[in-house]
Amino acid sequence: MKPMTAKELEYIADSMSNEELLIKQCTALAVTGTTPALQNLSLQFLQTHQNHYDSLLHAIQHHQQMAPTQPQQ
Repeated sequence: MKPMTAKELEYIADSMSNEELLIKQCTALAVTGTTPALQNLSLQFLQTHQNHYDSLLHAIQHHQQMAPTQPQQ
């Protein structure tokens, strides 16, 4: 497996930002939801987006282990 390209890393960083926003929105809905069903659904979505974020973070961490420490020629 080769290290990720700068474009791939940029895409992952953007995806992580999107997931963070969705996590915040789901958290807000879980706290302010007007019915238990809505609160439960938002908590399920929250867990899904947290899992997505964690997967993306793992990909970045894995890349750090593979990435060259010196500029490539």
